[in-house]
Amino acid sequence: MPLELSKVSNRELARRNILVHPPEPPMEALFKDPDNSLFVGRTKILNIPFYWSFADIANPHIAVVGISGSGKSYFIKTLLTRASFVWNSNALIIDWAGEYKDWVRQAGGRVIALGKGSYLNILDLGGMKPYDRIKQIMRTLAILTDIEQYPEQKRLTEQAIEQCYVNNKYRMDTTEQRDELGRALTPPTLKDVVKLLEEKSSLGTYEFPAELENAIYRLREFVKPGEDFFAQRSTVSLDELTSSGLVALDLSGLPDERFRALGALAVLQFVKEKMRAMGWAKEKGLRLIIVLDEAWKIAKEDNSDAVMIVREGRKYNFGIIIASQNPTDISEAIFSNVGTTFIMKVKFEKYLDYLQGSLNFSNFMREEISRFGVGQCAVNMAFSTAAPYPSTFLVDKIEGEEPARELFLELEGVLTQEQKEAIDVARSVPFHKEDLKKRLLEFGLSEDRIEEVVRLFEQHNRHLDVVSFIIMLERFGIARPNITTFLKELGIEDTTIINIFTKADKRKAGVSDAEITQVSLEG
Repeated sequence: MPLELSKVSNRELARRNILVHPPEPPMEALFKDPDNSLFVGRTKILNIPFYWSFADIANPHIAVVGISGSGKSYFIKTLLTRASFVWNSNALIIDWAGEYKDWVRQAGGRVIALGKGSYLNILDLGGMKPYDRIKQIMRTLAILTDIEQYPEQKRLTEQAIEQCYVNNKYRMDTTEQRDELGRALTPPTLKDVVKLLEEKSSLGTYEFPAELENAIYRLREFVKPGEDFFAQRSTVSLDELTSSGLVALDLSGLPDERFRALGALAVLQFVKEKMRAMGWAKEKGLRLIIVLDEAWKIAKEDNSDAVMIVREGRKYNFGIIIASQNPTDISEAIFSNVGTTFIMKVKFEKYLDYLQGSLNFSNFMREEISRFGVGQCAVNMAFSTAAPYPSTFLVDKIEGEEPARELFLELEGVLTQEQKEAIDVARSVPFHKEDLKKRLLEFGLSEDRIEEVVRLFEQHNRHLDVVSFIIMLERFGIARPNITTFLKELGIEDTTIINIFTKADKRKAGVSDAEITQVSLEG
């Protein structure tokens, strides 16, 4: 083809930025050895294959943030699947809402359901010294209760736990715990601790009886019949949690957030100690990947064991993935220590402010993040050495092990005339099917109801008008405040949400728009 000359203005040349490298690291920083890295997708600007590896970054830990439906869960499942193939990694998912259990079973993994027949004694040592375990238990109580405000109650509780270990013939400063015949000792439980405190109270000789009663009251909620999930002999093997391939610890059967947080913290503490006991490993990849998804109760606290694992995990070949819709639910100590942050679609300005302040990316990146579709993301990598290229770049789409099934809410019928005429207003909102299932689980819908919602989408070629969707959710008992939160998370504007509920009310009343208008005019 012959060359053609054309006139181009200086302004147009400046816009093209011919001599400026796009905001992406070079290929050698992104295209790693496929035998020792995990494929994620292709960069948006130069279409470079991006293989994630922690070889040249600060540590193997990952934070994932993004609104509901942006593709977080799909990305996590993809990463775990590939880590299993490439590195033979074990994975432990601390499954807050029971979202991962079906996928884990389909993938040949194991599901352990606390609150549904499985128990975990939080006084198990897991290879620790009793003194160290007591410190961990007290730190957990400090996160979950107000015990730090009452020094005497804290002292009484700590003293009672120690005495229970002593009563069961444990030596407090060693990990070797055997009786005189060489048999393993039986650990006490929280029930033993409560019983000891109650016996102390019954004597009537303690000088601060109110403090003692309150210490007993605080622990009783965890030992009530039917709610003693952490106060019975363990049916869960801690070794099996960390060395059995893919495992989901399902916490959805526990009564509330405090019980779930207690289970998650106990497991993280055991994992952390196992990590330290195993020591440094030379083999490639990661021995274990731990997933915490929407675990705000323990991801937000700076003294949580999640933060401690983030600070230490690299040298032991352990990695942790912490995911949330709300970036402010993740401790700044985690953001400042993770090696990689994957940012899916984030809509709210305050969340963008938090992320931009924490990760120091450009306004160009901020605008791109706010416009992301499902599966698109920005990646921020904390390189272990100073690099003369951007640490934040764009990935066009997470390329998973199986096609991501997107569902769409159609907004055409609820947009104002002004919105319809605007070019940049979305006519439909996409999200992943698995993310919708997760959100509906959080709202308390049964699995049968959730499948009914998904079937309705499938019957309409995966596109459903938003008013029909809202009416169905309300028929299933989901409150409007929850529906409103969900719609906002999808990026739907307040004025549009008002129109959605107005249309839903009209349709349920069997009144047409024309009739409403006529009534208004006659009034």
